[in-house]
Amino acid sequence: MALCEVLWQSKVLKKKLGMNVILPEVGEGPFDTLYLLHGLSDDYTVWARRTRVEWYVRETPLIVVMPDGGRGWYTDNERGPAWGRYLGEEVVRFVERNFPARREREGRHIGGLSMGGYGALRTAMRYADVFSSAHSHSGALFHGSADWTLPDEHEDKRAYADEMHSIFGTRPEGSSHDILALARSAQVAGILPRMWIDCGTEDFLIDANRKFHGELERLKVPHEYREYPGAHVWDYWDEHIREAIEFHIGRAVTD
Repeated sequence: MALCEVLWQSKVLKKKLGMNVILPEVGEGPFDTLYLLHGLSDDYTVWARRTRVEWYVRETPLIVVMPDGGRGWYTDNERGPAWGRYLGEEVVRFVERNFPARREREGRHIGGLSMGGYGALRTAMRYADVFSSAHSHSGALFHGSADWTLPDEHEDKRAYADEMHSIFGTRPEGSSHDILALARSAQVAGILPRMWIDCGTEDFLIDANRKFHGELERLKVPHEYREYPGAHVWDYWDEHIREAIEFHIGRAVTD
């Protein structure tokens, strides 16, 4: 297998960006592709630096693409760049033009952690005709539907809330940022991607993930939900990326 660093110019974002791509050395292409998204404080290099994902897929005929997501939450920002269109349209086109990737929906998968967990589900539901499956580790799944208006006494949180306003708007529930709203639309259209959600029981986002799971059950949206011991840390994500890959491709990966 080969780990490639790609530097390229995004026309959507009007800037140069990077991505890491793992290419398989087993099987015959074209190959399934997993788009693997990073969290808020990281960049496109972090999955390769902090996990053994390259080792885990060494005997798997799968391309793994790790694109840059900045701090844009992989959605089209209300006052800023169109990170959602960049990922759901431009990155996919770029990968399939330059690598031996399958060009059918059944061959495209997406996943991520924290911000990237939200981004993976949001992208898969927004582009349900493009992606066949999605997974979220420790996802911040309600960020795209939260009310980001803060009372005056929360001045210490004002800078973060202002950043979220610029991305999602003040009350994005029901909008194109809202994963539940997008999932309902995909379900009505009959093109709902398969969905896997997991979270550590000591993670600060566990209550939000349990609530999101409950909302999906209430809406009768099919999905798989798992809780494991662990916190919002790389040891957890390194361990459970293997189950996620197996979920996407329907076969075990090597330890």
